[in-house]
Amino acid sequence: MRIQWEALPPELRDDLEAGLGAVIKAEPRHGGAMPGVAARLWHEDGTSTWLKACPRDHDAAWLYERERRAGLILPRDAPAPRMRWSSTDHGWVAMAHVFVNGAPADLSPGSDDVAMALATIARLGELLTPCPQGATPVAAHLSNLLAKAHAMLDDDDALPGRDRAMYRDVLDGFDPAGLVGGTLLHFELHPGALRLVAGNMLVLDWGLACQGPAWVEPVLFAPWLIFAGHSPRRTESLLADLAVWQAAPPDPVTRLIALWTMFRFHKAAHAPASARAGWEHAARSGRAWLKLRLAG
Repeated sequence: MRIQWEALPPELRDDLEAGLGAVIKAEPRHGGAMPGVAARLWHEDGTSTWLKACPRDHDAAWLYERERRAGLILPRDAPAPRMRWSSTDHGWVAMAHVFVNGAPADLSPGSDDVAMALATIARLGELLTPCPQGATPVAAHLSNLLAKAHAMLDDDDALPGRDRAMYRDVLDGFDPAGLVGGTLLHFELHPGALRLVAGNMLVLDWGLACQGPAWVEPVLFAPWLIFAGHSPRRTESLLADLAVWQAAPPDPVTRLIALWTMFRFHKAAHAPASARAGWEHAARSGRAWLKLRLAG
């Protein structure tokens, strides 16, 4: 359940207003899976910020803290909304970014946004290597996904038998600790995290930011191209001009695609009925790419 701006601790609201100016209006975003506050704030000087805040004792607080830390270390020229204020005081993790009112990226075939998204990924790899000040290793995220994948493989009802054998073979012996690198990764570049603002593409929602090999970013992005209507083969041809993709080791790439796909199947199995179709579509997109790679 979303918490309103007015329900935040008065001390936290005072701290924010001391840093950003008095809030004359707060427009909350209703719905969504995340807890706490998500609201657009209008300030007395005419500026507008996007506030995210979560109680520090909530299970999801680490996502907010990860995004807050990313906001502290992202270079000013990174294609991302600038964080103007943050706090871990008064029992909350809170941050306010410059508000952007852009459209989500359209990754469908024929859209100019596809080339812009790939150029943004390339730019991120250049700007964020070496990783500014360090971050949580990507292996931490991947180990979590791998644990969920193994749980599904041990559940006879979670996957069809033929698919279960395929995923088991792909993931056999996979150790995420071996994926080390010096790039700050967003890790979740879905279309909603890519926003077009005044002709530029900005990257939002850095709650899963981590450090790893630069090639991980395009691998985890590419299934969304298939989701949007590109064939798996066309998707690989779109990636071909990215230097980081050219340097990607084939075997770990295939393993990551399997993890990406199985996590979407996991989400589909546990999502509310209204969201299930989207997760299933995403999972089928990843599976189609995985099948292409395994076919050689």
